[in-house]
Formats: sequence, structure tokens, C-alpha cells
Amino acid sequence: MPTESHADGTVGKALDVLDLVAAAGRPVRFSDLLAQARFPKATLYRFLQTLTHQGMLSHDPDRGTYALGVRLVRLAHTAWAQSSLAPLARPHIDALATLTAETVHLAQMDLGQVLYVDKRNAAKPVDMFSQAGKVGPAYCTGVGKAMLAFMPDDEVARAMDRQSFHRFTRHTLDTPAALRAELVAIRARGYAFDREEHEPGIICVAVPILTRGGRVLGALSVTSTTARTTLEALEARADDIRQTAARIAAESESWRFPEQG
Repeated sequence: MPTESHADGTVGKALDVLDLVAAAGRPVRFSDLLAQARFPKATLYRFLQTLTHQGMLSHDPDRGTYALGVRLVRLAHTAWAQSSLAPLARPHIDALATLTAETVHLAQMDLGQVLYVDKRNAAKPVDMFSQAGKVGPAYCTGVGKAMLAFMPDDEVARAMDRQSFHRFTRHTLDTPAALRAELVAIRARGYAFDREEHEPGIICVAVPILTRGGRVLGALSVTSTTARTTLEALEARADDIRQTAARIAAESESWRFPEQG
């Protein structure tokens, strides 16, 4: 759960409860939530009742379970249209996917983690973790590192606190020091790699999507597998990815896209 929520009062605590229900990935019972929550039983029950009355959660009285409510679906659609890069980026990532014949990811940073907001599969799709709407780690993904490398120091520090540094593969950068050294190299190079750091066999080249003022809006990657290509071959596409990212950034600014703070 977010570590800052205690400072955000009742609203922060209610959002923590929503996060718990969402993290379950299925309808969840009160007892399961209570085992994970940091609230007393009565407090958790009160939050669940309020969130259910507001349509943010739904309650199945027959099974005694809670799930995310349909009001969240409406809010999510509105957020996707207003605050996500996905709608305006769609034709650009379509073109990049056609040009490269590889998988293209569009991502934004969400509380120190990577939120995949859109994806185009390669002509011959590869099974991998990322899907639109999924949240992944920033420290061991190309799009995550591309964004971290260009964020202000204070934002990077907060994001670092949210990384687990779990070692997914033998290539994973599993310490803050190793990641910081990598971010320096990414800033100098202008793009990031995923060297099988999150999933075995999955490689990518990623670039940040930046405003003219240098603020990070998101990141774009071309992803493939070691069974099909090499990191060097993907790196040869770095200019194509950069040009696509620049077009997305320019269009986002012309539409007054809200900068991510």
C-alpha cells in the first residue's frame, strides 16, 4: 500500500482499501481484506460500506465478497480519455508497430510503478507480462528506467522507495546503486534497454516521452524476444522510437496534455 496514505487522512485510507480489493484480482471476502489491512475491523467495515454505497465497490451478499464497482469503470474511461497518452498516441504506435514488426508498449508512471496504457502486438505475438492496464515494476523494465532517468531527483528518490528490487532474472538490477548507475548511462545515451531484466528472453529499447520543458509524460518501447532478434538489432530502431516519441509529445502539448507531476 502507498506509504504516504497515513498523511492523506480518510481519503487516503479509503483509496488503500480500493487498492487492496484491486490487488486481489478477484472478488474478495472481508476476512481476507482484514488480514491484509492495517485498520481495525470496525474501521475497515465502515470504509467498505461507504465505498459500496458510493458505487466504488460492489458487494455480493450471497458470497460475502467485494469487488471493484462499475462507477470505477466510468471514471477509468474518463481518465483514459483525459489523462492517458493512449488516445492521441494510437496512430503513432500503430505506425511504429507496422514499421518495426515488433511489439510496441506505451507506458506512464503511476506512483513509482509502470502503468501500461497501450500495446501493439508484433505480427507474431510473444507471450509476456505486459498488457494495457497492467502495472509493472519501474526498476527492471525498459519503459520504467527510461522514465526514471529523466525525472527530477526528488521524484526519482520517491520512486526508488517504492521499488522492491526483487531479482526476477540473473540480469535484474537488484540494488538502488546499480539502478542509479544505469540511469546515468540512460540519460547520456537517451534511451534505455531491458536486457532480460524482468522476464527471461524479453528484450527492448525504450525512450522517454518528454515535453519541451523536459518533463516526463511517459515512455515508448519496441520489445521482442532473444529467440527472434538481438538487442543490437532493436537498438538500430532507437531513432525510429525517438521520432515517434517526439511526435506524441508534440501532439500532447498541442492538446494541452496535463503534465505529470
